[in-house]
Amino acid sequence: MSRPAQRQDAALRNPSRRHFLAAGSLTVSFSLWPGAAALAQQGKQATEAGAPSALDAGTAKLPGDLTGTPMLDAWIRIDEQGRITVWTGKAELGTGIRTAFTQIAAEELSVPFEAVHLVTADTAVTPNEGYTAGSHSTADSGTAILNAAAQVRVLLVGSAAGKLGVAADTLKLRDGVISAPDGRTLSYGQAVSGLDLHRRAEPRSELVDPKQHRVIGQSRRRLDIPGKVTGGASYVQDMRLPGMVHARMVRPPSYGAVLTGVDSAAVEKMPGVVKVVRDGSFLAVVAQDEWQAIQAMRALTEAARWQESASLPTPATIHDTLMKLPRQEIHVGDRHGETMPAAKTLHARFTKPYLAHASIGPSCAVAQFDAQGKLTVWTHSQGVFPMRGALSELLAMKPEDIRCVHVEGSGCYGHNAADDAGAEAALIARAVPGRPVRLQWMREHEFTWEPFGPAMVTDVKASLDASGRVVDWHYEIWSNSHNQRLDNAGRFISAQYLAKPFTPAPPKPIPMPEGGGDRNSLPLYNFANYNVEHHFLPDMPVRVSAMRGLGAYMNVFTIESFMDELAAAAGADPVEFRLRHLDDPRGRDVVQLAAKKFGWDPKRKRVPNRGVGFSFAQYKNLMSYLALAVEVSIVPETGEIRIERAIAAIDCGQVVNPDGVRNQVEGGILQSASWTLYEQVQYDAQRIRSYDWSRYPIMRFSDVPRKVEVHIIDRPGAPFLGTGEASQGPAPAALGNAIADATGRRLRGLPLAAGRRLKEYNQS
Repeated sequence: MSRPAQRQDAALRNPSRRHFLAAGSLTVSFSLWPGAAALAQQGKQATEAGAPSALDAGTAKLPGDLTGTPMLDAWIRIDEQGRITVWTGKAELGTGIRTAFTQIAAEELSVPFEAVHLVTADTAVTPNEGYTAGSHSTADSGTAILNAAAQVRVLLVGSAAGKLGVAADTLKLRDGVISAPDGRTLSYGQAVSGLDLHRRAEPRSELVDPKQHRVIGQSRRRLDIPGKVTGGASYVQDMRLPGMVHARMVRPPSYGAVLTGVDSAAVEKMPGVVKVVRDGSFLAVVAQDEWQAIQAMRALTEAARWQESASLPTPATIHDTLMKLPRQEIHVGDRHGETMPAAKTLHARFTKPYLAHASIGPSCAVAQFDAQGKLTVWTHSQGVFPMRGALSELLAMKPEDIRCVHVEGSGCYGHNAADDAGAEAALIARAVPGRPVRLQWMREHEFTWEPFGPAMVTDVKASLDASGRVVDWHYEIWSNSHNQRLDNAGRFISAQYLAKPFTPAPPKPIPMPEGGGDRNSLPLYNFANYNVEHHFLPDMPVRVSAMRGLGAYMNVFTIESFMDELAAAAGADPVEFRLRHLDDPRGRDVVQLAAKKFGWDPKRKRVPNRGVGFSFAQYKNLMSYLALAVEVSIVPETGEIRIERAIAAIDCGQVVNPDGVRNQVEGGILQSASWTLYEQVQYDAQRIRSYDWSRYPIMRFSDVPRKVEVHIIDRPGAPFLGTGEASQGPAPAALGNAIADATGRRLRGLPLAAGRRLKEYNQS
């Protein structure tokens, strides 16, 4: 068994008997509380919709995801040997939450960091926290762990007071040892004996004073890094189970193609082939080892005959096509106030292509049907509970007979093909019961069949008064859905190709304030008048879904690029112009800090082929604040863009692990810069043509900024705001503004370095 699987199973000796032991050790169990899983999901849905859940009826709202899963023993386990296990329904996606959550629990339980064992998303044992997405992990699950741990600490101290016969406020606690004034001590294992922690959390907790923090706020080495950098078994791609076989899919050549025939006899006789699996247009092969599976897949691909019917839009006019599609009109927001008359009006339109997740490791899953007909799927899905629900429908099984265990995948960033790989592994495993089946996608399949980030169009018009203030702002968005996650089995791509196909649930917008295509479309600036409209496009010319940041990437790019255009029209410095329109003190703090650390000079004169740019946003207008300044140089003969330096300032509330925050911001800047400069999905009238790295180039090491700095404003005791996606929007805007400064030409169509665009500016 791989190390990821071992780590999960170490805490799950008997998942069917998760209950309190008579001696008082405490474990998580949804069976202890009938209906808890359903109520947890109801609570999650209610929270996402901005409504109170059934759990909160008539009570004060609980902190974070305690709202959906309010029992303390759903989050914390301490046995009589003092072993501490913390449970989270969130998945480690490379963002460092395993380390951060361990720090949070260690701080509030007053134990060493090394004393806490964290178990992540597993439908057999962890709380149902929906998807790990939207920078919500620390804000929701971290907050739940913070408060659950604090309340468990208080109960342990109270239990110790009773056992020692002293007042609780006379006890001291350090490193998991409770000490009485007379020198007597109790360990946590002794204190928990006989203590029933199967109780509902309270709305308020006695949190450790931030001034006393010893673990929170300190940089800790990531728990997941050693295995990754030393070649250890770290990812689901690395899993090897006893008796495991390997599978590969044979993909249709294009969307909607129908398998009209296949002669599999020769393939079935190939060395190592265990089985050819066919169900309608679903076609796969299982072999003893991976290379045998790949060879058999290639032979089976040659033997398959398909009828194609796909008709994709013309790439050169895709944005015109989007604007003509049927649409659902969504009024995002408006404001109406008194202003001075408009003296100058500007108008611009911005465009974004389809983007691929381009995960470094192709999607993978391992699935096994046991002798009792139970299914286990090891998956890098971002939502193991939604996946279990969709698999239940796909396979006509009871949810309780399916266990989905999250194991990291080598690449993520949104709704890539992880869910699809899990479903395909399950379908194939059903055909070879008893054998673990490892199904990994091929690189060309990952590129051509994953859900892409949607193409978008934004249109903005604004006016300035004579003093250089914005007096009105009109903003429009055209976008497909940014969320085609597992509402039903039909969202699995292969489910649509079965003999009895499943129909995907219809696309639907994500309501604000979080939003989908309209995420971050409401201006954070103090414009007296604004109007924002979202033209939601249900019809999808190509397969799309969630990508890191959703619509925030495009909307912040547009808003912050246009703020620079307005600043130029007003004859103002871009940073001063933003501050002129920004009232939020925390927003002002990050803008001023980024400008200071960058050495922003309001009197700087434009230097040809070298430019600086600035941008600012608060993710979703309710999470982390981030400001970014960049400097670029351009080689006019080739159009090559070099990012000389990128200096960011972030306010993400209370900081758990400063290195983790810097890691996320730096990674977001680099990924977003890659999207902005280079990336776009290639396709023609029939097929997706970006099927390898040469046809979908990403940022290389040689293109990485020469210098990246992240300056953190820590606010101890403040709510966690999340950092994972904070830099996705500011990065393209800062780059676009720097390029405009270097060239004197504003580029509004992404990617900015496509073709010969930057070579042309010298000739125009």
